[in-house]
Amino acid sequence: MSYLDDPRVYFAAERTLLAWQRTSIALMGLGFVIERFGLFIKLMNLDAQITDSQSTVSLYIGVGFILIGAITALLSAIQFVVFCKSLSEQETPRGHLFWLPPAVNVFLSVSATSLSIWLILAR
Repeated sequence: MSYLDDPRVYFAAERTLLAWQRTSIALMGLGFVIERFGLFIKLMNLDAQITDSQSTVSLYIGVGFILIGAITALLSAIQFVVFCKSLSEQETPRGHLFWLPPAVNVFLSVSATSLSIWLILAR
């Protein structure tokens, strides 16, 4: 019996997925802050020289970060599913919901992509 025939292998993979999930959420949050920073500067009128094109740059950089976070969440979910399919029966914990962690990441990715589309269209 291999030392890898242990359910802890699956839980280690799940922890890795959750770490990627936190990373993608951080990227999305940073993107949202960057996107809204252009609007904040424009509303505060701190610099009368702020133009719409500079505010648009903030929009696209922010949306870029949000989409990078969405891609990170989606790819980590795919990688997790592929890894779980390679596990042996001894490595898979019984009674565990294998679909839930990647489903959360896919939902996060779809939500971030929808937010990005809304931010661009609302401009």
